[in-house]
Amino acid sequence: MKYQGSCHCKAVKFEFESELITDALQCNCSICIRKNAIMSKQIFDKANFKILSGRDNLQTYHFNDHDVNHYFCKTCGIYPFHDLSFDPDKFRVNYGCVEGIEPRSLNIAYFDGRNEL
Repeated sequence: MKYQGSCHCKAVKFEFESELITDALQCNCSICIRKNAIMSKQIFDKANFKILSGRDNLQTYHFNDHDVNHYFCKTCGIYPFHDLSFDPDKFRVNYGCVEGIEPRSLNIAYFDGRNEL
């Protein structure tokens, strides 16, 4: 299936291909607990993930070890996805930004990033 998503103001738009989405991931590290994002459990590679518009409207935030590139829209501040500094062609998606998905109805796995990272 092809899924489409965007930030709140729609300045940043993206799409990705996946089988039917039923699972998600939520982390409790210091940044994720504050964002309260429900993320893709699956990692999407560059062949299955595409930024359609707004690349210039993305701002990157790093913290701690700078391993994760947290992307935010400069206009509305929404966090639609991230990739890894050491593997920038692998993406996790914020399911709250994806059309047709109700993130809180998915089977959510909880990751103890507070103690594991």
